[in-house]
Amino acid sequence: MDWFADNARSLPWRRDPKPYHVWVSEIMCQQTQVATVLPYFERFLRSYPTIADLAEADEAELMRQWEGLGYYRRARGLHAAAKKIVAEHDGVFPETFDEVLALPGIGRYTAGAILSIACGQRHPILEGNTQRVFSRWVALEGSPSETPNQKTLWQIAQAMLPPSDRPPGRDSGAFNQAAMELGALVCKPRDPDCNVCPVGSLCAAKRLGMQSQIPGKVKKIQYEDKTEFALILSDGAGRYLMRPIPRGGRWAGLWDFPRPVDSSIDNGEAATRWLADQLGCSLALGPELAAIRHAVTKYRIRLSVHRVCPNDATLPQPPSPWTWLSVGEMGQKPLSVTGRKIAKMLDAEG
Repeated sequence: MDWFADNARSLPWRRDPKPYHVWVSEIMCQQTQVATVLPYFERFLRSYPTIADLAEADEAELMRQWEGLGYYRRARGLHAAAKKIVAEHDGVFPETFDEVLALPGIGRYTAGAILSIACGQRHPILEGNTQRVFSRWVALEGSPSETPNQKTLWQIAQAMLPPSDRPPGRDSGAFNQAAMELGALVCKPRDPDCNVCPVGSLCAAKRLGMQSQIPGKVKKIQYEDKTEFALILSDGAGRYLMRPIPRGGRWAGLWDFPRPVDSSIDNGEAATRWLADQLGCSLALGPELAAIRHAVTKYRIRLSVHRVCPNDATLPQPPSPWTWLSVGEMGQKPLSVTGRKIAKMLDAEG
């Protein structure tokens, strides 16, 4: 904690650690680096300064605010939890562990982080950084994700906490933040800076020379290559066919260009037939405009972008919720990262 007092990064949720602020920061920082989160966090709080404001947010606008952070389920969880807090707690963030744990999108780690950091309560936390710090501290071999090791690490995290009567700055919230910061800045996954570590003299992994072996490796994702197709259909007046992605679909709540996700559609002609069936017309596939590479869960995807056009002069009337949008109107809609790249490509074409 002495090291943390001297070396902590100045972060907006640390400067003003209200439960709402800590909650939003913890959700945003899941799977996302702090440097990436900072501008999103500040913009988010300008748009939704209170839990009640978040509860009343338009979902499409909320998704647009989140665009670029990915893992959009996090945003929907925040929205649902805010509505529950307004309905069941009069808009005040609850301060008991069970009530916080009952909120959508919040698990044991997040509940403990919020209540310890914002409220000074004595709850342990365990996430990527602290798993690594504690594993090295006690020379715990094997992957932290293995069930027995997880149980051991939670026990260590609990045992490490200061007594409940410690003042702010020396309490469990300060300790938890210090442990996370130590993992982020010093006890890094590769090449930990053991010479400046404030607990180096206590670290069993350092004493045994096992810093590079601990923690054990998490099983790597075996990626599969996949090709998908995005189809660009214009109405001839500067607008393009788009639709909101329905619930249950990948990137639900965002808008996208026509893009079949059926694994049996593995070529442009099949994708064009799929869209023709959706619109009840005949379409012709044009040449590839671009190929965008990205990853989703276990897939490495090559997104092949093609123009399509009607085989006759009659423009199809898109069924609801399909609609025609200009590039300017796309700027007001939440799009996937690849959808936004296509929109920028169309804008550049003029």
